[in-house]
Amino acid sequence: MILISYDGSTDAKAAIERAGELLGGQTATVLTVWEPFVEVLAHVPWAFGMPTANIDIGEIDKAARESAEQVSTEGAELARKAGLNAKPRCCSQVTTTANAILSQADKLGASAIVMGSRGLHGVKSLLLGSVSHAVIQHADRTVIVVPSPAVATARGQERHEAHEAG
Repeated sequence: MILISYDGSTDAKAAIERAGELLGGQTATVLTVWEPFVEVLAHVPWAFGMPTANIDIGEIDKAARESAEQVSTEGAELARKAGLNAKPRCCSQVTTTANAILSQADKLGASAIVMGSRGLHGVKSLLLGSVSHAVIQHADRTVIVVPSPAVATARGQERHEAHEAG
């Protein structure tokens, strides 16, 4: 069984398509990770001291969970169309998205994790972090990272131009 990390992005869709090409017929779980509101606030420096008396945190978390369930269901449908025997799953992020993915891989006994990569580099990568990088660094199983289609195209073009110039 493979675990496919899916957030609904173009890059995640590309990862599902590639997983279907490479691993067609396999059983897969399509995982979407959602972040509880208190975790979101923890990442926003100005949120400390913010009045929360009129905020229904339970409703916000319910909406986030329901949205994640919809995204995961969409991903599972895409995976089935790509030739995988897929089912949806979502979970909340308690520490990091990478830890949530790795924890779910453990719970499910996944033999591999498939995920997309936005191809961030330089300062953006340092500031935003990289879920795929963190998963690779801490995984105890095979991880397949599918590059962003836009980034892959640009990299191929750069190599082609370098070859033509050299």
